[in-house]
Amino acid sequence: MTYLTARRLVLLAACIAAIAGLSRPLVAVGQEAGTAPPGVPYVLDARVIGDDKRVRFVADMSIPVDAAVFALADPYRIIVDLPEVHFVLPETAGTEARGLVSAFRYGFIAAGKSRIVIDVTGPVAIDKQFVVQPANGQPARLVIDAVPTTRAKFLEAATAYRDSHAVAGTKSDRVAGVAGGGAGDRPLIVLDPGHGGIDLGARGDGGALEKNVVLSFAKALGARLLATDRYRIVYTRRDDTFVALGDRVAVARRQNAALFVSVHANSFPTNAVRGAIVYTASDKASDKMAAELAATENQSDALAGIDVAAEDSDQVKDILVDLTRRETRNFGVVFAQSLIKHLGKSTRMFKIPHQEASFKVLEAPDVPSALIELGYLTNPDDGKQLVSPEWQEKTAASIVDAIDAYFGKKTAEGGGQ
Repeated sequence: MTYLTARRLVLLAACIAAIAGLSRPLVAVGQEAGTAPPGVPYVLDARVIGDDKRVRFVADMSIPVDAAVFALADPYRIIVDLPEVHFVLPETAGTEARGLVSAFRYGFIAAGKSRIVIDVTGPVAIDKQFVVQPANGQPARLVIDAVPTTRAKFLEAATAYRDSHAVAGTKSDRVAGVAGGGAGDRPLIVLDPGHGGIDLGARGDGGALEKNVVLSFAKALGARLLATDRYRIVYTRRDDTFVALGDRVAVARRQNAALFVSVHANSFPTNAVRGAIVYTASDKASDKMAAELAATENQSDALAGIDVAAEDSDQVKDILVDLTRRETRNFGVVFAQSLIKHLGKSTRMFKIPHQEASFKVLEAPDVPSALIELGYLTNPDDGKQLVSPEWQEKTAASIVDAIDAYFGKKTAEGGGQ
């Protein structure tokens, strides 16, 4: 069977699935397993053609859809906003550079909305964009052509689009409500599974995606916390949806959370590095590796195609806020110490288990926070553990023990909730 014949068979199967509204659609990177509503389009293939003079992005689709295409700078990106679509693409789709395009990624960005982000090597102008109707056995196609331009012209076009369409960010309306009872006499803990939707996070050698691994783990941790009948919990996300970093922090502050726990999985260029690490907030990173990780995690919004420069990041700064932040960070360190003590009983820890860096997601001045890198997806041993339900349950139990110890110690020191 030739490649072309095989691809046509896949296209035909996906089209039939889309039309029939099958309950078990094909699942690929950027889409969590689940039921696609009848009539929801599928992206069946996506590819880049061209060189450093002109490049074309082509997406084959089960049915034609309209797309909003615009550009964002720093880094240079082409953003393609679509209605909700499901992506049926190979795991390696978007990872190969070609011409002006260095990579592309895709996934859910908000309820009823999907997005493709095309990374480009420099300033480009969107020369053409059009939709080809299906004909002669070929699928519908979304086509975008880009050519090089100057930075000044790129910024002018990006600003004009933003001003006319109010492109500033994407807010999630799928944050879960409080679980564990509405009474305020139990500490409320916000569980934050990192990444999600279009933001895949780290990728393991076996294809495991950080966004899926940490969501599964956070749900296991949440279930164990609720089973104690001692805590209330809120998730920043409970499905494969992108949530901006600022929105994650806002959830904790809006809920007057007693603790914010962000869950992640790590990666490294070589597969020799392994072990869990607990991070707390600090303006100065522990070392170069911690600084680089924080910089990478802080790029989550940009990777998802949010105009970070347009986001309002102003904060009231005065001595009271400073004092509150300092006390909050101290509580975060106390919690980190408890985590390291108890996590070490169920999983391997990195040689320097507690590190500090300036993570945006830990910036709430009044909510003690910690970010847990559960292990390295790029390490064979850690990678197997991270996707193991048994390991997840055992490690989640250790984190519950750490949370119990933290609140016990904090109460004993007169901190209260």
